Amino acid sequence: MTNDPSMSDPTMPAAPQPDAGQQQYAPPAPDAGQQQYAPPPQDQQWAQPQPYSQMQPYGQVPGQMAVAPKNPAISLLISFFVPGLGSLINGNTQTGVIILALWVVGIVLTFFIIGFFVVLGAWIWGMIDAYQSAQRWNAQHGIIS
Repeated sequence: MTNDPSMSDPTMPAAPQPDAGQQQYAPPAPDAGQQQYAPPPQDQQWAQPQPYSQMQPYGQVPGQMAVAPKNPAISLLISFFVPGLGSLINGNTQTGVIILALWVVGIVLTFFIIGFFVVLGAWIWGMIDAYQSAQRWNAQHGIIS
């Protein structure tokens, strides 16, 4: 069976054939300054992109984990509002929990006079420890600030 539709359907007119004197269209030859597109040789082709899961952040050595520095001022500010929370964020969990528990106990003891001193002591200790534990964490991880 042929693919020419004029052969399968006798009612369709035949496709016009070019006369012997007519030439079919041919694209112009490229000028001396123009070159036709040719794919680059195999050794010069672009490398395939890496999957997103295998990409390394800028400046990171492959195979090593990146460590973000802790900001002592942010830790101090967090402990200003909730004593012990800055120490917890910096990874000093035991001290952070002790400071937070002491602060809560001091709030309960404010019904007695001694509670004010406990709250004030836990608040100051929490800010100092948050600042120092952030500096200590940065020093342990080789981040100089």
